[in-house]
Amino acid sequence: MTEELPVRRTQVERRALSRSALIEAAAIRLSAAGYAGLVLEQVARDAGYTRGAVYHQFAGKDELALAVVEWVAGLWDAEVGRCGKDQSEPDEALLAVARAHALFCRRPIAQVMLTLRIEFLGQDHPVGTAVADAVGDLETWCAELITQGRATGRIPDGPPAHSTASAFLAVLEAVGIHGGGQPPHDVELAERAARGVLGLPAVTGP
Repeated sequence: MTEELPVRRTQVERRALSRSALIEAAAIRLSAAGYAGLVLEQVARDAGYTRGAVYHQFAGKDELALAVVEWVAGLWDAEVGRCGKDQSEPDEALLAVARAHALFCRRPIAQVMLTLRIEFLGQDHPVGTAVADAVGDLETWCAELITQGRATGRIPDGPPAHSTASAFLAVLEAVGIHGGGQPPHDVELAERAARGVLGLPAVTGP
């Protein structure tokens, strides 16, 4: 029997792996303790690397936090936004987002955006700006879905679309905070909350 030799990763592959591990470790820290509680030495230890590895990958705390925001936004879009984009009707798209977001909130990184948005509220800071831009894009997309749904009669008329979209995202955040990690009721509560904000009829039956 031939013994398999261990796979030797290239320097580029090793760098990508360490970067990914550091970003995820930083995301967990940011979600729990915010930017003020982000200590680069602790991130390195959490990821299984030395302090020098962080500075080899990132110029400093801001650059690492910005990388986390980009990573979390991309992950959310792949796991949650995609569920909405797979639906043909705007109301179903929004409800799919609500359910998928509840599942996403079971992750230890789920509160990154909310934590940073609150921490940098009213401040001129690149990390706060990046979070505000990501949330703003999401709110615009939800508002467009609400407008489309109202035009076809699938979503009843109500407050302005952007105000409704903001409320829709706010209730999803609230359910994520209080129901995150508590299956299966988190998903059910997220859909009920979404239906209430959108003016859609409640689910009937078992």
